[in-house]
Amino acid sequence: MLSIYSLAAFWFLAAVFSTVIANRLKISMALIEIIVGACIGYAAYKLNYTDKLTLNADWLKFCAGVGAILLTFLAGAELNPDVVKTKLKEVSVIGFVGFLAPFTGCSLIAYYILGWGLQPSLLAGVALSTTSMAVVYAVMLEYGFNKTDFGKGVLGACFINDLGTVIALGLIFSPFTYKTLIFIAATIILIFILPAITRFIIKHFAHKTSAIRTKWILFILLSMGVLALWSGSEPVLPAYIIGMVLAKTIEVDELFVRRLRTLTIGFFTSLYFLRAGALVSLPALIAAPVIFLLLFGGKVLSKIFGLYPVIKQFKEDTKEKWYYTLLMSTGLTFGTISALYGLTHNIISQEQYSYIVGVVIASAVIPTLIANKFFLPSHLLEEPILDDEMSEIDPNTK
Repeated sequence: MLSIYSLAAFWFLAAVFSTVIANRLKISMALIEIIVGACIGYAAYKLNYTDKLTLNADWLKFCAGVGAILLTFLAGAELNPDVVKTKLKEVSVIGFVGFLAPFTGCSLIAYYILGWGLQPSLLAGVALSTTSMAVVYAVMLEYGFNKTDFGKGVLGACFINDLGTVIALGLIFSPFTYKTLIFIAATIILIFILPAITRFIIKHFAHKTSAIRTKWILFILLSMGVLALWSGSEPVLPAYIIGMVLAKTIEVDELFVRRLRTLTIGFFTSLYFLRAGALVSLPALIAAPVIFLLLFGGKVLSKIFGLYPVIKQFKEDTKEKWYYTLLMSTGLTFGTISALYGLTHNIISQEQYSYIVGVVIASAVIPTLIANKFFLPSHLLEEPILDDEMSEIDPNTK
């Protein structure tokens, strides 16, 4: 246990360091955590300490996985279904194009230019078609866009984009079995019964210090995550749906939502982003930069050329159009999940995996850095309020 506590303390020191840098440079904290993680991973490689980071330790993978699940749940909870209905055409069209353009472009580049086989090329297309819900939501939350119609539209389009990725991964590489039907049926049933059960629990048991709402949400998320993994899907997908289903139920208590964000951002997602950065093999990318640049250019350029003309149909402000486009060009959660799926099922080699994950991580950092530095729609910003400054007022007295 001594080594686990020591390593955990080291990672949170890195998280504090990342936060200070992000504050000074006025750059998204999630992106700095990824960059710091990559620097730590490279330093450990040069000093031959990579094994001591234990990036594949069960406790670290679990905490990082829970971070991705909770962050995805919170992103879904920001999307009130009534708001989504008003933006259904926008999020559907942009999300579909956001998936199809890079899937087609990256698959063709991998097959015809890099000479990869059909299966590895399709896997690369799937992994690089994603939009990072984790990064996008972290940025939305940090700047306060999550409460604006603009931010809700971006998050909705991200969901449709990643939904296309999950469906493509399942249809191309995973057999459709009875497990898939059970998972779909359980999700549909949950959509109808979960809000009523949650309201009952809140009404009868939530007015004490037991934090039963947090325990209930964690139980549902982890249980559906187990079912998703068992069926061959991914636990972050039901997390987003559960968040959307409970959006109206939990939005009435802003203090509870803020506490859940503090738990998520302050503990779990720091480990998620730092570990994601540390997994990048910089030596592999440096050894073959042309492959990396081709795949990275294929992902980002196909996203931009596919999305910008479509986003122009829904947005008039130039900064909003470019900010929307660049955030939709990011990738992380589903990209790394898809790449790891391909590696563990012998669809791609370790070398191909390194290239794909490197591009995924780079796409989480570079487009968002450019977006926040040059195209931030500051006219939509509100003065941020720190969680620590939030007065503990009883919601019933508002």
